[in-house]
Amino acid sequence: MNLPNKITVFRVIMIPFFLIFYMVPGIPAGKWIAFAIFIVASLSDMVDGKIARKYNLVTDFGKFMDPLADKLLVCSALIAMIEKERIMAWVVIIIIAREFIISGFRLIAADNGKVIAAGWWGKVKTAVTMVTIVILIANLAENFTSAADTIHIIEQILIYVSAALTVISLIDYLVKNKDVITTFK
Repeated sequence: MNLPNKITVFRVIMIPFFLIFYMVPGIPAGKWIAFAIFIVASLSDMVDGKIARKYNLVTDFGKFMDPLADKLLVCSALIAMIEKERIMAWVVIIIIAREFIISGFRLIAADNGKVIAAGWWGKVKTAVTMVTIVILIANLAENFTSAADTIHIIEQILIYVSAALTVISLIDYLVKNKDVITTFK
């Protein structure tokens, strides 16, 4: 297993640690440890991709596992945030539904010998969603009560932008890979 793939696997292993520190009450500085873990895991996504492309270490495992690791990280965080009332369930449902649809397409493509890598819109969606999650984890309105209304407005804008990019990236993905749909006939 090459270095980029090890980094991808490391990102998946970080997810339960993130969830423990974020969700278990009473852990000293748990929210901030979860915050740091999520940032490291998110940045590892950029690092593994850059290393894979720079040193020609792109593999089918990486093309499949890297987006899956992102989905697991993002979906785990978003589901946890529903319980903490940091995000609306309908937004999370849209994001997760897109991930299921994309995963289904990738499986069908793989059955036909085709590996579909993440596209530009999907990468932008992932980056914006990860930034949104980081800001929601920080919950700065707790610490800066005088600016709480402004902070909540910024959080809501980021949530809606993430939802919009989710839909846009899904449409882009379906259009660019419409040949996969023809295998259903």
